[in-house]
Amino acid sequence: MIIKNEIPILEYDDFSKEVIAPNHDSKDLVLPEKCLFAFLGDVVDKYAAAHKATVADEFITVSKVVKIYIVNIDGEDMCLVQSPIGAPASTSLVDALISCGCKKVIATGSCGVLTEMPENAFIVPTKALRDEGTSYHYLPASRYIEMDSKPIEVIEKCFTDHNLPFQTCTTWTTDGFFRETKDMVEYRKEEGCSVVEMECSALAACCRKRGASFGQFLFTADSLANVHDYDAREFGTDSHEKALLLGFDILKNFNLT
Repeated sequence: MIIKNEIPILEYDDFSKEVIAPNHDSKDLVLPEKCLFAFLGDVVDKYAAAHKATVADEFITVSKVVKIYIVNIDGEDMCLVQSPIGAPASTSLVDALISCGCKKVIATGSCGVLTEMPENAFIVPTKALRDEGTSYHYLPASRYIEMDSKPIEVIEKCFTDHNLPFQTCTTWTTDGFFRETKDMVEYRKEEGCSVVEMECSALAACCRKRGASFGQFLFTADSLANVHDYDAREFGTDSHEKALLLGFDILKNFNLT
């Protein structure tokens, strides 16, 4: 039975099967249960090449082909995937990965800051505001999604073990990069959001719907703290390699039992 609403994005069907299964192109593919889901530019391919990663499969779309790497980290196979940007594209990819066996997913990438923060600081979202459309196809409508507690615990322990400072936060996940208006930025700050990105709430909703455990850590990039003087800075590129290595370290210790 469909939950109906005058607003289409608030309608939800939790009872009938999807027409197209997430693994429709890879029905025989079996992936490791741990996956590093990275928004990290060319360091992903460079790392895969340097560490002799194998390509388990490719996620093929009209505009992009994503390699699904398997790397061996201290004797354990893990997935490494460079995700496309944005909630719809990244969530369809993570949905496919989960359908092929990934059950513990750690995502990492950059975020914009809404308050005064230095660039390349690490952030751990504990809650995400669902200002995107994709998550509403995986969970009923709500303003926020709370992040899974176990991945947060593992991420925070990793940072503590490495003596790396970090902050927890509520993140604003939005589809509209060029519609982060001055008044909307101030409004999101008033309700407690301190960073903004484009995927977190959707990835979290997909993983919860599909029974996978999901966590994410971010590093600060551009700044919207002064809405009258946007600062692109360097988009956090100095953190790409460090975030990738931290992601694998987190996954090594990401055990649910």
